[in-house]
Amino acid sequence: MQHLFSAFAMTLRSHEPIIAIATAPGRGGIGVIRISGNNLEPLAAKLFATSLTPRHAHYLPFNDQAGDAIDAGIALFFKGPHSYTGEDVLELQGHGGPAVLRRVLDHCLESGKEYGLRHAEPGEFTHRAFLNERLDLAQAEAVADLIEASSEAAARSAMASLSGAFSAHVNTLSERIVRLRMLVEATLDFPEEEIDFLEKYQAHSALKAIQHDLAALTAQARQGMILREGLHVVLAGQPNVGKSSLLNALAGDDIAIVTPIAGTTRDKVIQQIHVQGVPLHIVDTAGLRETEDTVESIGIARTWAEIEKANVIIHLQDARAQTDELDTAITQRLPARTPVLKVFNKIDLLNETEQEEFLSSNINNGSAASTSVALALGISAKTGKGLDSLRQKLLDIAGWSPSNESPWLARERHLLALNDANEHLALAAEHASQNDRVLDLFAEELRLAHDDLSAITGQFTSDDLLGEIFSSFCIGK
Repeated sequence: MQHLFSAFAMTLRSHEPIIAIATAPGRGGIGVIRISGNNLEPLAAKLFATSLTPRHAHYLPFNDQAGDAIDAGIALFFKGPHSYTGEDVLELQGHGGPAVLRRVLDHCLESGKEYGLRHAEPGEFTHRAFLNERLDLAQAEAVADLIEASSEAAARSAMASLSGAFSAHVNTLSERIVRLRMLVEATLDFPEEEIDFLEKYQAHSALKAIQHDLAALTAQARQGMILREGLHVVLAGQPNVGKSSLLNALAGDDIAIVTPIAGTTRDKVIQQIHVQGVPLHIVDTAGLRETEDTVESIGIARTWAEIEKANVIIHLQDARAQTDELDTAITQRLPARTPVLKVFNKIDLLNETEQEEFLSSNINNGSAASTSVALALGISAKTGKGLDSLRQKLLDIAGWSPSNESPWLARERHLLALNDANEHLALAAEHASQNDRVLDLFAEELRLAHDDLSAITGQFTSDDLLGEIFSSFCIGK
């Protein structure tokens, strides 16, 4: 409800000019203040006592109300609709000291009071770009994704989304569905020709082709979501099986404290790593065992809470104790819905004969992605043996394939919309197979599929969703 009110209020106030510091908080060589609104020329003239030529850099003093210089820098004026927001935009580029930027901002607010100038809400500049059709919703989301990209691959894909690559595929499919829907609805106006009409214009094959291309787009979007969001991987197991050592080995740094004392880790430790550009959020947790220690018990409770939220669970065990009763109990309690990699650590402590026996009896070389529980592999967090295989197993579970790398990023809502559209097209195919008996239902399923795709680009989007999306943006963007 709060998001709904925020989006509604933002839309109502969209005629008011807005201002914000667009650069990140803190000190920097350059700081940028951005102003957007309709007809900013009078405000620009008041601030600088001169007119600004659109798209030209003007080196000017930034003076206060008394005419004393606060700073000196570049003023850029963009006349709408040829700007980021589609409105007039004024950007002031000065030095990046917080005190200087705050003084310039306050002076602009005071000077712009008569024009209704106010502080921008989070994401309001991009929201206005969306409302003024400078960006569609998927492109607007890509702005935030580009800022937050944690790898080069994610940044490239976010830029592809921002340029409209994802939206273009969605719009093409939408147009094909609309054309097919028009064909079907035309048959409703000529009931005596229904069967011949569908056959003449190959409606069945057209629907099948749309389903095929939508499935391909969904697969690409799934790759894009993995690249954007990554995997939440929880390291679980008894104390002293090497969970913290494994975290450090995967991170390539001493992130977690490692000692031979059981129960050293009392709370979760989270570290993000990248494997082939995919972010993995590795969570080291307290060892699972029966204990009367109050603090350790709290840590164990938090471990189980993290396990419930995991995308993948690495159940780490000691290769020297492969039939431990406590490990069996842990396995039975792990959630059935979550993929589990059963990983045996410390194989470096086994002699060559023991290692051969272990590998032949315990290791499953099949696909870890095909089952919720997989005997993954033996590793040594100390020597690094088996870690590359472990990384690949994690990508396999995620369904990530470098050969199928998405050219764009995608969000969960995009994937849900594509899946819903797929379901509606499947129902449409069932109705189409009955020819003239349920063509109205066929047309309705096509309409629903089109609405699902349109929600991705924002053609049909509720205000509460818009509020949720843009409120997650930083101020000044």
